[in-house]
Amino acid sequence: MKTRLLGGLAALLLAVVGAILLFVYVQGAAARAQAGLEPVNVLVVTERVPAGTKTSDLTGKVKSESLPKSAVPEGALETLDGLDGKVTAVSLEPGEQLLEARIVDPRDLLPGTVPVPEGLEEVTFLLTPERILGGRIEAGDTVTVYSSFEIGDGVPADASVPGEVRGWKQTTGLLFHDVLVTAVQKAAPETKGKSDSDPAGTAVEMPNGSAFITVARSDADASKMVFAAEFGSLWLAKQTGTTAKSDPPVTTFGGLY
Repeated sequence: MKTRLLGGLAALLLAVVGAILLFVYVQGAAARAQAGLEPVNVLVVTERVPAGTKTSDLTGKVKSESLPKSAVPEGALETLDGLDGKVTAVSLEPGEQLLEARIVDPRDLLPGTVPVPEGLEEVTFLLTPERILGGRIEAGDTVTVYSSFEIGDGVPADASVPGEVRGWKQTTGLLFHDVLVTAVQKAAPETKGKSDSDPAGTAVEMPNGSAFITVARSDADASKMVFAAEFGSLWLAKQTGTTAKSDPPVTTFGGLY
């Protein structure tokens, strides 16, 4: 009788312990499930973004969405703050979350290069410092390209020349906006220090020679730039996030003043 009573008490105790453990497990699972459903704000790509796109150009191409925490991978970004000067390391597709690992410093990819957007090709030009902001153009920059020509006397009268240009020997015009610089190869700057005539002068870095500037463009646009470099000259102007873009007429001496 006593043995049966002890056996019954042991079974009851085990049942109670089992019930408590089951309750604790269920509560923990519910808490874990609830934590997984906790909403988190992340940036989601809304349109295709080519590799090499600057983060300053991502505004309008990504939006903030609230997703369950369990569906958000590690490194997902909530904001573009603090990413100035960086670029996308790969192409981004609509619907994917923007990950920190896919935003890199242009110099971290290859020395002085950024990826070429899909569908474009690269072409290189040798330009002197004054044509590239004193040598301050870097890979990842977006530039406006201008070309200047001196029209020779032998140009046929029926040549395809705009009316406002005809009769003028020197012209300058805007070729393209939004040209991505993919690589820059230049010599190290030359440091100018104090001189006898200016003992209090501050050492400054001066451009040291020309630089090879590589840009990504379509084959048709690259052809126009090659023509301008071969028979005229190119100038690059660095764009910013607030650069106003217009379509100015070809500049001649007659239209300068």
